[in-house]
Amino acid sequence: MNDKKYFYYPGCSLKGTGKSYEKSLLAVFKYLEIEMPELPDWNCCGATTYMSIDELASFKMAVRNLSIAEKEDRDIIAPCSACYMVLNKTLHFIKEYPDIREKVCEAVKKANINELYEGKVKVRHPLDILINEVGIDKIKSKIKRTLAGIRVFSYYGCLLTRPFTDFDNPRYPVNLDRIVEATGAETVESALKTKCCGGSLSGTIEEVGLRLSYLILREAKRKGAHLIVTVCPLCQFNLEVYQDRMEKMFKDKLSIPVIYFTQLLGVALGIEEKELGFNHHIIYPEILYQKAAV
Repeated sequence: MNDKKYFYYPGCSLKGTGKSYEKSLLAVFKYLEIEMPELPDWNCCGATTYMSIDELASFKMAVRNLSIAEKEDRDIIAPCSACYMVLNKTLHFIKEYPDIREKVCEAVKKANINELYEGKVKVRHPLDILINEVGIDKIKSKIKRTLAGIRVFSYYGCLLTRPFTDFDNPRYPVNLDRIVEATGAETVESALKTKCCGGSLSGTIEEVGLRLSYLILREAKRKGAHLIVTVCPLCQFNLEVYQDRMEKMFKDKLSIPVIYFTQLLGVALGIEEKELGFNHHIIYPEILYQKAAV
């Protein structure tokens, strides 16, 4: 590990529907001795929905969080794919467009957060930290339960690797697969690993959103995956919560567990089940504990 310090930025999802993501992430990072106190007085990043209505207002909301972190000289770890994208997009835009930078920096000054804000903060994803700061070899050395025999569909979603990620291949990412394989589990190859799950369409044009999610679940089933592992709270929600509706709509039996990569890794590291948040899920990943061997 380097000497870089971080703030954990939970965003709205990890305090709500993605609570199991937060529990398992904090448990895994504590186990690996990665310090990341929660960003003080954080606010919503502006999210993708707000950005589509008023982009400048969204930038101002995002830059407030970046400014608080910069004042303490800490990078931000953003586990939600939407937060990760919005915060990174904000950083890129204020560097590339002086007029936008002037307006958002003025907003920061008015809020008395950080009058010298310079846009130096980096936005990191926990997957990036595990791969590039901890390292696969160290992770493997800490595995206590091998997950051999479990077939995993590694699902990245559409926001993590495009367009701002600099730690993985944007078209065919592999780092999530590397974490899965470090646990001893087997990954299944698929061209749909970055296909959109439907995002917020499940709440607006439901039949379109459900069809997009169903295509991913059908692919996982066709590939013989025992479960899906994801990095995004909205993807996890869409793929798990609506499975009963998809079964009726497409007359197909699904019942595929959809968990976070931090939960899978947490099981392999030997972290107690109660710390990994499986009680928040609708479909319990029973096979994890059936196959896990000490």
